[in-house]
Amino acid sequence: MGKVSLKPLADRVVLEKIEVTVKSPAGIILPENAQEKTEQGKVLAIGVDVKELKVGQVVLYSQYGPTNYKIEGQEILLLKEEDVLAVVE
Repeated sequence: MGKVSLKPLADRVVLEKIEVTVKSPAGIILPENAQEKTEQGKVLAIGVDVKELKVGQVVLYSQYGPTNYKIEGQEILLLKEEDVLAVVE
């Protein structure tokens, strides 16, 4: 993936969406429309007012929070820190 240079303002966070493949208990890969939505992303940049996140972390976020953008062929998400639900450790 190419390098996009963005500097989010205030409490905004820039994420790269991570596609999650979900399998059934029997090992069958479920199509996207049959999956419960688990939204994950990697933090690419943070605004100066972001308190709890760091660049490089993988996070879970509300599917209704982010705004999707396509910049230089790269799809990115921009959302407020409060729309991040958890950090994946």
